Amino acid sequence: MSRVPVAVIAGLLGLVLYVGAVVAAADHVLPHHWLLQAAYFVVAGTVWVWPISRLMYWAARKEPPRRR
Repeated sequence: MSRVPVAVIAGLLGLVLYVGAVVAAADHVLPHHWLLQAAYFVVAGTVWVWPISRLMYWAARKEPPRRR
């Protein structure tokens, strides 16, 4: 079996679970100051990029670029 279908299923399932967790956790942030809300949603909106990029590199059988 190719890695691509596995990565697609894992990515979609992971994103759905991540969005559900972020929305559930947002209930605890919403009563607070708008700056805390903004920081929460900026972080929550960008954190998912790292695991998805690793999954895409894995599916393409490539090594992710190294940071210097």
